[in-house]
Amino acid sequence: MKIFDAHCDVLYKMFLDSTINFNDSEKLEVNLNGMKSGGVKVQCFAIFIPDSVHPDMRFNAALYMIELFYEKIIKPFSQIRVISNRIDLENLAADEIGAILTLEGCDAIGYDLVKLKTLLRLGVTSIGLTWNYSNYVSDGILEERGAGLSTFGKKVVSILNTTQTWCDVSHLSERGFWDVIEYSDYPFASHSNCYSLCPNPRNLMNDQIEALIDRDSVIGITFVPEFLTSRKTATVTDVLRHLEYVCSLGGEEHVGFGSDFDGTNGKLPKGLMNVKDFHQLMNELAKNYSSIQVENFMYRNFIRRYPRK
Repeated sequence: MKIFDAHCDVLYKMFLDSTINFNDSEKLEVNLNGMKSGGVKVQCFAIFIPDSVHPDMRFNAALYMIELFYEKIIKPFSQIRVISNRIDLENLAADEIGAILTLEGCDAIGYDLVKLKTLLRLGVTSIGLTWNYSNYVSDGILEERGAGLSTFGKKVVSILNTTQTWCDVSHLSERGFWDVIEYSDYPFASHSNCYSLCPNPRNLMNDQIEALIDRDSVIGITFVPEFLTSRKTATVTDVLRHLEYVCSLGGEEHVGFGSDFDGTNGKLPKGLMNVKDFHQLMNELAKNYSSIQVENFMYRNFIRRYPRK
């Protein structure tokens, strides 16, 4: 069984500690050995720039993370292959793992479309417009103003449409979400859960989930405990509840997983502590779903929506 994981923060951890070895470092929840053991076939690697980086240096920080991606993840390991388009996905050998480079929040580009185009040319094929707060593109979900796409933001989305690039709504303000639904050709949610089950502002309302389904998009259920449950601890069962809820809204072919491994400060559901534990999730899914359904959840629902031809 193949696995597609739509979000992890390995590059952020390596940005903070460049001595980390991607092969087997215990500091990482996603490393090469773990991906092999867990059955991961395609892993998305997010570029996330922390607030502590001065605005004038955020693009440089993004470039540094891209350097880490190519020099510390791609170059040393021949079995890891950069995914730039659908042909790359289709041509992955049995022993190869695909790596997709993504951007989590457009703070790195400031008010400069050339910087956006540069990141796309360097291999980024998925763009999250915001993190939780505001930037020149839009407000994030925790920004009190709650504004949607700016004029500049609409230009960003237009470039993503032209370049067949995923437009990620995770972290985006509610108004920004609806703007993306209107203007984007390739909207999706890399790591978001269901507000009806857990009323965290980062989660998606029913009408948002249904809108993504109507757009033939896909939603990655994430393992972040505070997005899964109001209880102090989360379990694999909580992950399944969110997946089942998306299915109940008509999303059986529009839901997958975006773990957020390495982005939760070690706070993860019992039984899903690192990438090796994906098999436990598959085992639980297999109790209630057919092998075809499980394969869709774990891999094909995301693969089918990868936009870059």
